[in-house]
Amino acid sequence: MAYRILTINKISGRGLKRFPAESYLVSAEMNDPDAILVRSQNMHEMEIAKSVKAIARAGAGTNNVPVAKMSERGIPVFNAAGANANAVKELVVAGMLLAARNIVPALDFVAGLVGDDESLHKQVEDGKKQFAGSELQGRTLGVVGLGAIGRLVADVALRLGMSVYGFDPEITVEGAWSLSSQVKKAQSIEELLRHSDFVTLHVPLLPATRGLINEQRVQAMKQGAVLLNFSRDEIVDCDAVLAGLESGKLGAYVCDFPAKKLQGRSGVLALPHLGASTEEAEDNCAVMVVDEIREYLEHGNITNSVNFPTLVMPRESAHRLALANANVPNMLGQISSTLASAGINIHTMMNKSRGEMAYTLVDTDTEVPEDLLNRISAIPGVLMVRKLPLMEAR
Repeated sequence: MAYRILTINKISGRGLKRFPAESYLVSAEMNDPDAILVRSQNMHEMEIAKSVKAIARAGAGTNNVPVAKMSERGIPVFNAAGANANAVKELVVAGMLLAARNIVPALDFVAGLVGDDESLHKQVEDGKKQFAGSELQGRTLGVVGLGAIGRLVADVALRLGMSVYGFDPEITVEGAWSLSSQVKKAQSIEELLRHSDFVTLHVPLLPATRGLINEQRVQAMKQGAVLLNFSRDEIVDCDAVLAGLESGKLGAYVCDFPAKKLQGRSGVLALPHLGASTEEAEDNCAVMVVDEIREYLEHGNITNSVNFPTLVMPRESAHRLALANANVPNMLGQISSTLASAGINIHTMMNKSRGEMAYTLVDTDTEVPEDLLNRISAIPGVLMVRKLPLMEAR
């Protein structure tokens, strides 16, 4: 048996090499794929084949994937959470330095100089005062969102001698453990804004975060503060930012999302979506999602899914079932009783839920016949069920 993998966009070869050639077919043109790997392609209008069992995005955000529709079909959507964190962290630091030292207007000034060396030297000495900036050391950084990227940014800011405030009401236990104790906890975004010379955003785009930085929050910032947005463009209200720049409330807006409104505006430093555009980040993302897809297709294990619960169960049998179902009462009872009615003994079972979705792995002592598989599939609320024969170790 060979699994069929469709790649959309260019996926790093370092990651694709992790698919064993003897058991995986990988191509940018593939009929009836078992899984899809994607980067930036908008999949919302695509017809996704019935054969698809999983989708993985080689990046963090999954706005280009129809996650809700895939959930209805019992298809997990994976991402590469944290794989590009270092690349974004370094760009955030570069953004702070660009703004603090007025580097872009200084470069433009030098590029416009004319004359011989003596003339250039005089123009430089006369003009450099207008680009005098400030150092990061001793300044305060506010980090909104303390996921993998936010924590790395907080850590490097501390190493640069900055004070750091953090705000994230959804921080995970793992995230809290890995966050430096030197990061001051803000009880609200407004508290963080009041204290921060620089504010950097690292939150996903959700209904609750759309327009997170609006007119009221711009006004709550320190005079001359620098706002950095390397998350998603819609998290910031452009009109509010432009008004803040015009009034002097904001010293600069550094972002990774060019927009017509922002072009040519003083104080705006807009980069062409470079956050994860490094060879290392692309390799890391591809490696992570390939490993996630392999674990899911071969063993049913789930990590870094945006719509399914995390569930990893060590394999204790050659016979395994994976099931996705609505998170409603008595699903496990119905599945267990259906197996028992056919004389199938459950060796190990593990179940996890996430919102309206539940996911179950079942190791059985004997193989489950197709007719029994069909009976389980017919249970109301079961979205997906598949057998996972044990493959040779690769």
